[in-house]
Amino acid sequence: MQRWLIVGSGDVARRMVSVMRGPQRVFVLCREHSSAALWRSLGAIPLLGDLDEPASLRRLSGLAQTVFHFAPPPPNTLGDPRTGNLIAALERGGSLPQHLIYISTTGVYGDCQGASIDETRPIRPNSARARRRANAEQRLRVFGTRTGCKVSILRAPGIYAEDRLPLGRLQQGGFVPEQSADPWTNHIHAVDLARAAMSAALRGRPNRVYNVVDDTHLKLGDYYEHLAHHFGLPLPQRLPMAAIKQQVSEVNWSFMGESRQIRNTRVKHELNLVWRYPTVCDLLDALSADPAFGSKVK
Repeated sequence: MQRWLIVGSGDVARRMVSVMRGPQRVFVLCREHSSAALWRSLGAIPLLGDLDEPASLRRLSGLAQTVFHFAPPPPNTLGDPRTGNLIAALERGGSLPQHLIYISTTGVYGDCQGASIDETRPIRPNSARARRRANAEQRLRVFGTRTGCKVSILRAPGIYAEDRLPLGRLQQGGFVPEQSADPWTNHIHAVDLARAAMSAALRGRPNRVYNVVDDTHLKLGDYYEHLAHHFGLPLPQRLPMAAIKQQVSEVNWSFMGESRQIRNTRVKHELNLVWRYPTVCDLLDALSADPAFGSKVK
């Protein structure tokens, strides 16, 4: 029986376990004892451990043939020591994993000024958050080359889902860039990202990068206006970029201040994926058929 280890027990991990099919034995690294019951209810085996505490990771060595690394880097660091601690734990002894799948970010490309790009585009991360992800990618590439473990890097953009839409910002009177500076956005539904991770475990090529983005073709302001119209919320205010930069966090600025149109040909052809939600509009159409959900999000 195949043994799978999930590191980073967040929303995408939960969705992946929920849609899994097959005889895999699934272990999940949990930081909090309180989350163990949830994972048991989903059929997984929780393991207590913390990527910030290397001594707590000793049980990971030789545990699984496939590792899913979904944990983010810590804030306020230059690199990603959590990924370094995970690699050290996997190499401590016993058999090495055959495959490791890492969820990174399309933010590593930096601002492409609206250009259409694919995985051959050199990375130029602008934000500290994206530079930490680039560091994690590099650590994992070296690990894969050194050990023969097949490393698949999934670069994901803004993740959305039924309960992950920016409706709160619209309800509070949000703002978006003026039309002349409106950046292109890229999206992926959380369940399609989970499905891509599973597909990469089966079909991913060694040290291969995949842009896991759907077919949505919208600029940021148009995206927010589309949501506002659909849910009957106030339209966002259009502001100059200089005014927006003074009011948003680093994370939000990385979405508003960078523009790129990311192609997804490789992930479709090599991982044989057909999106459950090809675009954000497909999700909204599905929600229109579910009045009960519509009443919950307002």
